[in-house]
Amino acid sequence: MTAGASAATPSARPSRPAAPGGETAARLRTVRVTVQLKPGVLDAQGQAIKKGLDALGYAGVAALRAGRYYEIEMPDAPDLEARIRAMCEGLLANPLIEDFRYDVE
Repeated sequence: MTAGASAATPSARPSRPAAPGGETAARLRTVRVTVQLKPGVLDAQGQAIKKGLDALGYAGVAALRAGRYYEIEMPDAPDLEARIRAMCEGLLANPLIEDFRYDVE
């Protein structure tokens, strides 16, 4: 192991200890969700950030789109991806004007 390296990585997270009654709880999965406005939807926040960068001397940024990032830990399950999509469509993103993508580790 090199200096500064961690013995455990987020994707190698162990299962939870046995639940009462002797059954093992589901392994925790890390879900990373990114939400951005759909192409063609005016991104006022992104434009404001770009203007701020220009004002601070960081010229040369051709375009900038702002978004949101969520990191969620939840137990692994056969319907995990369906549950993630439902959370994104129901609360984390507005499907009319936003797209989302997610990765599960």
